[in-house]
Amino acid sequence: MTDIRVQPLTAAAFAPFGDVLNCDGLPDRIINAGLCGRFHDRAQVDVGDGRVGISLFRSELRALPYQLDLIERHPLGSQAFIPMSMDGFLVVVAGDDLVPQAFVTAPGEGINFHRGTWHGVLTPLAGPGLFAVIDRIGAGANLEEHQFAVPYRIVA
Repeated sequence: MTDIRVQPLTAAAFAPFGDVLNCDGLPDRIINAGLCGRFHDRAQVDVGDGRVGISLFRSELRALPYQLDLIERHPLGSQAFIPMSMDGFLVVVAGDDLVPQAFVTAPGEGINFHRGTWHGVLTPLAGPGLFAVIDRIGAGANLEEHQFAVPYRIVA
């Protein structure tokens, strides 16, 4: 079993796989009579010929080390995970070579996987996770899974 060490999530490291959703920096706009900062257009939502759907996912708590035996991708649209708590979570991605990389989000930070990006399942590390998920709703096969013959172990 090969170990994969987690690293902090950064926009630069994650760029080949998707978008980091956070409020870093100054707001793009000040709205609501000066009482709200808008961090505008932070993700490239891609639903092809489908429509945008917002779902809620509740995922069981996981822990490191974590055994990674399955990744998936969505060839017809992007998929965003936005935590509804201030807890970080594990994000696993892989390129077409299927070699995983692992990141841990900062508290309250979300991600958006680009269309066709291989990724792990929702993996909260600080309690049962509740996530808003924004993805494609529509006809067609939008889920592909890959089972690793030999699992990887994700370590801190």
